[in-house]
Amino acid sequence: MDTRHVIDTFVDFFTSRGHQRITGSSLLPPPGDPVLFTTSGMHPLTPFLEGRPHPLGGRLVNVQRCLRTTDLDEVGDPSHLTVFEMLGSWSLRSYDGPQSLRWGYELLCDGFGVDPGLLHVTVFGGDDQVGPDVGSLETWRSLGVPVELTGSENWWSNGPTGPCGPDSEMFVWTGDGPPTGTPTTDDRWMEVWNHVMMRYRRHEDGGLTPLSDSTVDTGMGLERLLMFLQGKRSVFETDLLSPWVDGLPWDVSEPRLVVDHLRSGVVVIGDGVTPSTTGRGYVLRRLLRRTLTTLWRENGSYTLSDLPEPLVRSTLTHFDQRSDRVFDVLEEEERRFRSLVTRGRGVVSRYRDPLTEQDFRYLHETHGLPRDLVVLLRDL
Repeated sequence: MDTRHVIDTFVDFFTSRGHQRITGSSLLPPPGDPVLFTTSGMHPLTPFLEGRPHPLGGRLVNVQRCLRTTDLDEVGDPSHLTVFEMLGSWSLRSYDGPQSLRWGYELLCDGFGVDPGLLHVTVFGGDDQVGPDVGSLETWRSLGVPVELTGSENWWSNGPTGPCGPDSEMFVWTGDGPPTGTPTTDDRWMEVWNHVMMRYRRHEDGGLTPLSDSTVDTGMGLERLLMFLQGKRSVFETDLLSPWVDGLPWDVSEPRLVVDHLRSGVVVIGDGVTPSTTGRGYVLRRLLRRTLTTLWRENGSYTLSDLPEPLVRSTLTHFDQRSDRVFDVLEEEERRFRSLVTRGRGVVSRYRDPLTEQDFRYLHETHGLPRDLVVLLRDL
């Protein structure tokens, strides 16, 4: 199944069951939201998960693009990306958690053709405040899916206070042989879908009170699902990302980092952000300069102007973005960074190896030279 087929299958499944599709069309949260970027499919729906009626009703589905800077250092492994997409479904006081799990099983096995023998799930096993999630446990046992009971790993909260509750995570087996172990004992079990049952509110004193009406929030990573369905070893081998890997015009030792950061940068620019020294613009600047640092460590003549235009256009089309300014932004940021490198080379050359933490801090705070750039300048 290619990307378009997977998305359509997911959305059609839930719309045929009374869910209304909502837009997930921007990385930028609404005005007044303190976060820089949308980090999950549920984030824009927080007010409705807390009780406000949604204008489209109690059953919703969407595809939300997200950005997480917390994963920057993990980019390059088989499954982490900076910009990614979440397939989400919601019950706002419409149906319960067991119904959501049954539909999840049906979609994975019948809709996407996943072998039930390659499934394993985890369920909240209880703690000193709340007992085991019996409804989820009985549902999975009735479906014949093996269950592992856990503690805090299957308890979801949106912060120290507010709505929270048990969740049930669905895993698929990615190993070569028959499944072995459990999700917490064998990392070849890859999580693809989480179903959160928000049944409680946590207060400042740590106490819990049951909510009068519970909600269900589910989220499934599109790229990880594609990786499994297409039989690939990493998200970078899927039909969504392999054109970037194959189309890079440069010979680099870290192609996954370059692909992730450049593609993410294109999407951020497509949502109207420009590089700057603070906020969203600084995140974009960091992505682009980490890319350039990686490229120039290989060859100082590499330039973003060599990026094939079809790669950029296909990404903008996938995210329904229309921007004619992407290359202008990329080239202007490269010009600024190259100027900084030229100036910084003379500054860094005055220091002897090994550089101390105090040296790195002074170079950053006084001369605006981040650690990655300083290390690059020492290598050039």
